[in-house]
Amino acid sequence: MSLSIGKRILLGFVAASLIVAALGAYALRQIGSVRDMTDLIVTRDVGVLRQLDDLGNVARNMGLVRRNAVIAVLAQGQTQANPASTPARSDDFLGSWRQNVSELDRLLSTVAGEAKTYQASALSSERVAAWGRLGAVFTETAEAFRLVRNASEQQLRSVDARDIAQVEARNEEVNRLHDGLLRSIANARNALDGVIAAGQHSVNEIYRNSLLSVAITVAASILLSILVTVLISRAVVRPLEDVMAFVAQIGSGDLTGRLNRTGNDEIGRLGDTLNRMVAGLSDLARTNRAATADLNAAAAEIRASAQEQAASVEEQFAAVQETAATVDEITHSGAQISKRATEVIATAQAAAQTARSGLRAATDTAKAMESIREQGEAVAGNIVALSERTQAIGEIIVTVNDISERTHLLARRRR
Repeated sequence: MSLSIGKRILLGFVAASLIVAALGAYALRQIGSVRDMTDLIVTRDVGVLRQLDDLGNVARNMGLVRRNAVIAVLAQGQTQANPASTPARSDDFLGSWRQNVSELDRLLSTVAGEAKTYQASALSSERVAAWGRLGAVFTETAEAFRLVRNASEQQLRSVDARDIAQVEARNEEVNRLHDGLLRSIANARNALDGVIAAGQHSVNEIYRNSLLSVAITVAASILLSILVTVLISRAVVRPLEDVMAFVAQIGSGDLTGRLNRTGNDEIGRLGDTLNRMVAGLSDLARTNRAATADLNAAAAEIRASAQEQAASVEEQFAAVQETAATVDEITHSGAQISKRATEVIATAQAAAQTARSGLRAATDTAKAMESIREQGEAVAGNIVALSERTQAIGEIIVTVNDISERTHLLARRRR
């Protein structure tokens, strides 16, 4: 299945985004691990460290109370002791010592339980081993505390009984056991330092892994960007360059080439379209060449026909010139005829006026008709002559009209 260019680009960027997101999530998880480990060191390890400091302080206070009681008994002496006041002071020492013992027991139980809990939830095997060693040290400390508590309890009872011999006899052993308790607490402090060192080592390792993850993320992003760029170049840029070169070839007038691009993507469809266009342009060019040849032949025929028409026009022009000369002559004759017609009309008008005058005279001189018969006959003769002239004038007018129509026809032909 052929994907479109847009889908290819989108798929490439989606894949790159997913890979970068996955690597980024891994890097963030590593950074979160660094933060969690740091929180554990700050909260758990430092909290246990403070409890160990409190444990040591309580153990030292417990030993100090015991020593003060022993010193008080030994200083007073059995013979100089005040029976009324000594028991009260012994009760005070014993009560204070038992309070310290109770606090030490509570702290030791608490810190031992926390060590087991933290060992179960440790983030690295090194931390698990370190918390295990600390738990073993707490077990030894609990045993040392039990021995110190029992021995101190017996010595304080001897103090309460004013048994100086027993107090002195147990003093060295109790001091040795108390020093062992303090050493055990110091060993727990050293074991806790190992836990803190293991946590720091784990943090450093996670930090290095985080840096490596970030470096891998950056490198993978760069490589993926290069890969996407190469794929886009092969799928888009190079085909477009081939298409542009083919279009430039078409623009230069070369219609013989074809674009070797197939496929269902945009550039493949563009290549098919351009090939069909070039084929159509080639057919159109062949059709134009044939039409041009036909037009040249038709132009040659039109040129020959134009030459013949030019010769005919020259002949017609000579005929028109002759006709114009004839029209000029007819026009001159028409002017003369018109002048003679004007004269005849004037004569006819004068005759008509004379006839009207004669008619009035005939009317006025009805009584003298007879006397002027001869004159009337003469007038009648003149009228007959006038009629003849009028008829002649009519013929002349008909002739002039005929000449005028011919002149008008010749003038239209000349136009």
